[in-house]
Amino acid sequence: MRARFAHIGELIATVGLERGGACQTPDRTALGNAFRGRDGIARALYVTAKDRRVVVLRVFVKKTRRTPRGEIELALQRAEEVSK
Repeated sequence: MRARFAHIGELIATVGLERGGACQTPDRTALGNAFRGRDGIARALYVTAKDRRVVVLRVFVKKTRRTPRGEIELALQRAEEVSK
């Protein structure tokens, strides 16, 4: 999963968020992207920041169908810190 996540990051860096791997996954949400690996499905929660930067706030292996509220709240707290 780490290798897949690193590859998606490289794609985003070279072709942009709109054309990178983050937007090609069908279950993309407003805050994040899910990707598959041998260990299951992981979700990366991110925000866009100044100067066309993408800041990854949290990455975790999904255990349930829905993203846990605690993970979203932690990502939102980190997003606030990034925006300061």
